[in-house]
Amino acid sequence: MEEIRNKVAESGLITIELEKYYPSAEPMPFDLKNFLFMEMLLKEKDFREALDHHDWSQYENRDVAVYCSTDAIVPVWAYMLVVSKLSGIARSIISGTPEEAFKQIFIENIKEVNAAAFEGKRVVVKGCGEKPVPEYAYAAISIKLLPVVKSLMYGEPCSTVPVYKRKEKA
Repeated sequence: MEEIRNKVAESGLITIELEKYYPSAEPMPFDLKNFLFMEMLLKEKDFREALDHHDWSQYENRDVAVYCSTDAIVPVWAYMLVVSKLSGIARSIISGTPEEAFKQIFIENIKEVNAAAFEGKRVVVKGCGEKPVPEYAYAAISIKLLPVVKSLMYGEPCSTVPVYKRKEKA
């Protein structure tokens, strides 16, 4: 009887699951519209007073997305003032919507991958999982790994789509 071999295990493929780099929590929104007169106009004195009385502790050690969801004209210094209030409280402060902040954090998490650990390796970026992985995450991991890997594939180790293979120098 012929021995059953696990060719996938013997292949030396390394699988990366991008879900592992998801932000640990959804960014907390800080919408400036809530601090505007009639959600349209910034009155400096009222704005400063509202910020002084705001409960900033809710943002402690959180990623915060600072943005304005209305079509109001908000002076740049207002964003700076909000950042000054969040500084030292929030884990990170991102200028943009919560969706934009999520994207930025996700990409930053991928940028922290130690590419040297994949040098000369055959790598598969897993295609299916519990959470949906956006296209930008696949682009970010490709940018990170292409300079070092022997080959890069997409899918599952048993069924991959070749993406890149390093050319051997003659």
